[in-house]
Amino acid sequence: MGLLDEVLGSVLKSGGQGRPGGGGLGDLLSGLAGGGQTQSGGTNLLVALLPVVVAMLSNRGAAAGGGGLGGLLQQLQAGGLGQQTDSWVGTGENLPITREQLAEALGHDRLSQIAAQAGVSEDEAGAGLAEILPDLVNRLTPQGEMPPETQVDDSLESLRRSLGL
Repeated sequence: MGLLDEVLGSVLKSGGQGRPGGGGLGDLLSGLAGGGQTQSGGTNLLVALLPVVVAMLSNRGAAAGGGGLGGLLQQLQAGGLGQQTDSWVGTGENLPITREQLAEALGHDRLSQIAAQAGVSEDEAGAGLAEILPDLVNRLTPQGEMPPETQVDDSLESLRRSLGL
């Protein structure tokens, strides 16, 4: 069972608002939960990173330095990860990234800030983000293109509430 599967599965079983197969957020949750085995650690890492990732991707959390989903994708593209980010948004297979690529594209200061917010090491933050971002971005862009900012924010807010973040 994968890390996302463990965390999201326990939330869904305990009465979280997201329901697999219900469309929208349910599809997002079940898609994330369907991921393979994780490489970055345990459930605690995901639990620590999810609130930070949700804030980063939300346009409402842009004040926290995230710039929203679009801002993050632009930063990663400018950092040489355009092919990877295009694959996450597009309808094909998601190309992976490494924590080293992510650290280079985001900058070590930003990764250090994310790690501090999550209460994990910089290596753990990089590995966890490299694992979470491809599938989460893919699920937030189901039609192969960027949805309206309000739709992304609404999906992330529902995810945040469902997970009790």
